[in-house]
Amino acid sequence: MRARDLAVEYETVRVDSEALAAARLMADQKLPALLVVDEEGAPVAILPASQLVKVLVPAYVIEDPTLAAVIDEKHADRLCQALAGRIVGDCLSSKAGPPPIAAPDDTALEVAALMAQVRSPLVAVAEKDGSGTRLIGVVTASHLLHQLLSAQP
Repeated sequence: MRARDLAVEYETVRVDSEALAAARLMADQKLPALLVVDEEGAPVAILPASQLVKVLVPAYVIEDPTLAAVIDEKHADRLCQALAGRIVGDCLSSKAGPPPIAAPDDTALEVAALMAQVRSPLVAVAEKDGSGTRLIGVVTASHLLHQLLSAQP
């Protein structure tokens, strides 16, 4: 099975999209991550749900998790306000590398190896030509596992 056969349509956001809208999209569709694309639709980053959650948590709580116990529920329920006025680009990790991109003819094993190597819940499948990069779709870890398991006798 080739990457083009594994790829499915998937939600994308742009770097300049509203972070709160991206979080709602992720939550409503129960997505492990979003694919971030540029103005032409070429993949530029992966925004994992865990990274959005990290943006919600105050820095002092990340440094000392025991402080989370002293924040009352009323304030904890308003954590998503931290996304107001921010764009997706503000939420991307500074340590994040480029998104994993598989070629359409890559095998399922090549897609799996790429996913494992970069520890990403999804891999973009794109075709590169002289005019740029054309997104074909995305392979998620759960979809890849489903396909690989269904091939078992």
